[in-house]
Amino acid sequence: MSDMTGADLVDLDLSADTKEAAARALAERMAAQGRVTDLEGFLADVAAREAQLPTGLDGGIGIPHCRSEHVTAPTLAFGRSARGIDFGAADGPADLVFLIAAPAGADDAHLTILSSLARQLMNAEFTDALRAVADPARAAALIRGEEPAAGDEDSAERASADGEDSVAAPAAASAVAATAPATGEPQPSAAPEPPFRIVAVTSCPTGIAHTYMAAESLENAAREAGVEIVVETQGSAGFERLEPEVIAAADGVILAHDVPVREKDRFAGKPTVDTGVKAAVNRPGELIGEVRAKAARGEATAGGAAGSAGTAAATPVERGGEPGEGYGTRLRKWLMSGVSYMVPFVAAGGLLIALGFAIGGYEIDKAPSVTDHFAWAQADSWAALFFQIGGVAFAFLVPVLAGYIAYGMADRPGLVPGFVGGSIALTVNAGFLGGLAAGLISGAVVLAVQRVRIPKALRGIMPVVVIPLISAAVVGFLMFVVIGKPIASAQEAMTDWLDGLSGANAVLLGALLGLMMCFDLGGPVNKVAYTFATAGIAVSDPSDSAMKIMAAVMAAGMVPPLAMALATTVRARLFNAAERENGKAAWVLGASFISEGAIPFAAADPLRVIPSSMVGGAVTGALSMAFDATLRAPHGGIFVVPLIGNPLLYLVAVAAGVCVTTALVVVLKGLRKQARDSVTRDPGDADPSTRTPGAKQPVSA
Repeated sequence: MSDMTGADLVDLDLSADTKEAAARALAERMAAQGRVTDLEGFLADVAAREAQLPTGLDGGIGIPHCRSEHVTAPTLAFGRSARGIDFGAADGPADLVFLIAAPAGADDAHLTILSSLARQLMNAEFTDALRAVADPARAAALIRGEEPAAGDEDSAERASADGEDSVAAPAAASAVAATAPATGEPQPSAAPEPPFRIVAVTSCPTGIAHTYMAAESLENAAREAGVEIVVETQGSAGFERLEPEVIAAADGVILAHDVPVREKDRFAGKPTVDTGVKAAVNRPGELIGEVRAKAARGEATAGGAAGSAGTAAATPVERGGEPGEGYGTRLRKWLMSGVSYMVPFVAAGGLLIALGFAIGGYEIDKAPSVTDHFAWAQADSWAALFFQIGGVAFAFLVPVLAGYIAYGMADRPGLVPGFVGGSIALTVNAGFLGGLAAGLISGAVVLAVQRVRIPKALRGIMPVVVIPLISAAVVGFLMFVVIGKPIASAQEAMTDWLDGLSGANAVLLGALLGLMMCFDLGGPVNKVAYTFATAGIAVSDPSDSAMKIMAAVMAAGMVPPLAMALATTVRARLFNAAERENGKAAWVLGASFISEGAIPFAAADPLRVIPSSMVGGAVTGALSMAFDATLRAPHGGIFVVPLIGNPLLYLVAVAAGVCVTTALVVVLKGLRKQARDSVTRDPGDADPSTRTPGAKQPVSA
C-alpha cells in the first residue's frame, strides 16, 4: 500500500462540519497529488455512492468511497475530526474518516490491498492508534501497515488464516482432555460435539469497503461464539466460490448484501438470515444467534435466486428487511417487486395495442380472431394481430403483479398462490386492487405455512407440494368468497370517479401525478404514479379519462432528463465535465421516457435538481390534462407521438415543463456559485494561481 497513501494525504485536524465538506477536503489533497483529474466529477461519484447507502460505521468511522473514471490510481486519504462528522452511523458521528478512491478499471491487486485495510478497520487497536497518533507520517505508516499498532501481532496471526476466509471454533474438548487428571480407570473416549457451521456471503455496491469489513466482523464474532464460519466476499477484486461440500456441511447461512447475491440458489434449503451488509458490520453476533435459532426451529429457505452468476436479474425482497425498518418500508419493497415484473408486460402489451390502433383504426378491437382470418397482404390483419397479441400480454398484468408481490415476500413458494389469486381477481372483476390484495395475502399465507414445524423427512416436498397446495386453496377461498366482490366494488367506484373528472379537478390531478413522477426519478413514488396510470389503460377499451392520465404521466416523466440535457447545453459552465457528458445521453433518455436519465444530476445536487424537476413536471402534467391529450401506449416517449390525441399541444406541455425546470436549475445553481465564490474568495490573495485548484462548487447544499 506504499503507493496508495502518504503524509500528504493525511489531515489530523480535519475541520469539516459535514460529510460533503470532509470528502471535499480530502479529495483536494488527492487532486493536489495528481491522483484525481476532475475534482467535481469525482465528488459527484462519491455523492452518488453515498446516496445508495450511508458509509458511517459504528465506532466513529466514516468510509466514503467510490470507483470513478476521474481517479488515476487507487488512493486513500485519511482525516481525523475533533468534533465528529455525521456519516449516518447509528451510534453517532465519525472522528476517523477514510476517503477511498479506486479507478474505474482498478486491477485486482490494488483492490485486494484496499480490502485488507477495510478489514483492519474492525481492529480496535488499529483505530485506537490512529486516534492517538500525532504525526501525519506515522499515521500514514500505520495505515500502510509499516508501523504495527498495539495488538497487531494477534491480528497478523488471524490474517494468516484469512486466506480461506474461515474461522474455526476453539478445540475446547481436546484441551480439556489434555489437562484432565489421570485416574486408575480408563476413561471412555467421547467424540466432541461438532461445532455449529455457517457459510456467509458479503457484498456492497462498490465491493471495496463494506464487503470486507462485514466479513471481518462476522469472523471475529464467530470466533467469540465458538462456531465455524466460511465467508465468501463478492467484492470488486472478484470472489472465490465456496466449495459445494462446504455449503453442504453448513448448518446455516448468512447473506449480508446490498446488491444481488450471485448464485444464490446454492444456499437453498438452509436456515438463512438475509440482511443488509451494514448489519453484519454492526451486529454480527446477533446475526449468528439468529441463524442458530432458525436452525433450531427447523426453518429453511425453499429456493434461491432466479438469476445466474453475474446477472443483474431481480432477486426476492429480503423477507425481514433491515433492522429498524418499519412495516411501511417492507410493504413498499414488496409492492415494488410486483410492479417491476409487471412493467415489461405493460410496455409490450400497450405498445402492441397502440400499434394495432395506429394501423387499423379504433375499430380494430372488433376484428375477428386472427386464428380464423388472417390475410398476409392486408394491413388490417396485421393490425388485428398486433392488437390481439397485446391483449394477451395485458391479460397477464394482474397475475404477474400478484405473483411477484408474493415472490418478494416469500420467494418461489409465493408464486403459485400469487398467480392463482391474481387470476381470480380478474375473474371477479377486482382488477389491480384485487391483484395487490391477492399478492399480499399469498405472501402472508406462505410465510405462515413455512413457520409450522414439520418432520425433517417431509421438508423436501414442502416447496413442491404442500406449500403450493395449501396456500393456493386458502388464497382462492378468500378471493372467491370473502374479499373478491368488495374489492371489485371499490375498483368500479374508482373507475367511475376517474371517468367523472373534468375541468379544474383533472388539471389538479395532472399536477399531482407530475409531482410524483419527478419526485424520485424512477423510484417508488414514481412507480406508484406510473402504475396508477397503466392500470387505467390495461383494458381493451380504456376510457378517455384513463388515456388522459397516461398521457400526463408520460409527459411529466420526460421532463427531468430533457431539462438537465438542456441546462448542460445553455449553461455548461455550471456543470462539471462528467455532468456535461451525462447531459448528452439525457437527450435520448428523456425523449424515450426514461426518467432515470436525470439521476446523476439529482444525486450530485438533490436540493436544486429535484425540486426544480417537480415544478416542471407539475406544469407539464397540468397542461397535458388541460389540453385533453390522450395516450393509449404506456411507454415510448416521443416515438409514440402519432398515437397521442392532440399531439401538438402535448409537445407544448412537455416543452413548457422542460423550460421551467431548466430555468429553475440554472438560477439555483447560479446563485450557489455566486455564494460560494463570495465565501472562498481571499481578498489578500493577489495571485489567483495560489488558490486551491478545482474548488468550483460543492457537491450539494
